Amino acid sequence: MLNSNPVQAHHSPQTKLVNDLKSIATEEQNQDTLDIDLLDSLGVVNKINTEDKKVAFAVEKVLPQVAQAVDKIVAAFAVGGRLIYIGAGTSGRLGILDAVECPPTFSVTDQQVLGIIAGGSNAIYKAVEGAEDDPQRAIDDLDKVNFTKNDVLVGIAASGRTPYVVAAMKYATAKGAIVVGVSCSPNQIVGSLADINICAPVGAEALTGSTRMKSGTAQKLILNMLSTASMIRSGKSYRNLMVDVNASNEKLYARAVRIVMQATSCEYQIAKTALVDADDNAKLAILLVLTGVDADQGKAMLIKNNGFLRQAVDQADSE
Repeated sequence: MLNSNPVQAHHSPQTKLVNDLKSIATEEQNQDTLDIDLLDSLGVVNKINTEDKKVAFAVEKVLPQVAQAVDKIVAAFAVGGRLIYIGAGTSGRLGILDAVECPPTFSVTDQQVLGIIAGGSNAIYKAVEGAEDDPQRAIDDLDKVNFTKNDVLVGIAASGRTPYVVAAMKYATAKGAIVVGVSCSPNQIVGSLADINICAPVGAEALTGSTRMKSGTAQKLILNMLSTASMIRSGKSYRNLMVDVNASNEKLYARAVRIVMQATSCEYQIAKTALVDADDNAKLAILLVLTGVDADQGKAMLIKNNGFLRQAVDQADSE
């Protein structure tokens, strides 16, 4: 039955939300895909692909802000701080996806980069009703991981207005921490609350409001850069090789062997022997092959150079 009280209907929370959506770029209707429901499968995916091509260009425009955030994350790592992503729905899942890949890729602990999602672990697999609208839950979730001023919080919200993320950002600011906002809709509260506002306006989605598409792709590109660039700037690479890879399974061990071979131009058996001497630490193994030092000397050199392999190699060459 229709609401018979037009005044009450006009002022209802749901009506306000509908009106609010008009100001959110990610909720706009895409004028280039109005006929998408009339197309065959190839036509549909062509339309989607055309929209996807716009994402990298939108991200390119915010690279200076991404770089600023990287500098803050590197500084946080240097004093024992953490990179903490927080979001709801797709945004939260993307943060978790990026965080869980850091330990095997860079041999950091599973606490150095964390992903928090509204609704907890259950929300990774299915929606938890109302979780993204609960500000107190965000504060509780940050308290559970003992959030401090040394951490960097990255609030992720395609719309730029998710209450759960907004509350987390306000809480982190009150703690004195650096706060980064990642969104795809300009002029929203997430941007205004951030110390560093990374807003990549990718435009309306091919399917109206489906922010797991272009917005999700943009967010993933940005998060990939935040974590990877921060690790590179923290000494986790040599040339473009991920020399701190954690050889925790057969595939990753084979990758570690190959990394040693690529970094030193040595043969397979030499790389494997060096890895044995280095307790499967690819970075140390490379140093052993390139400089001829033993494992204890190599470890000391890496410590002296704060884990930067290139600097350790240069030190050996200069001595």
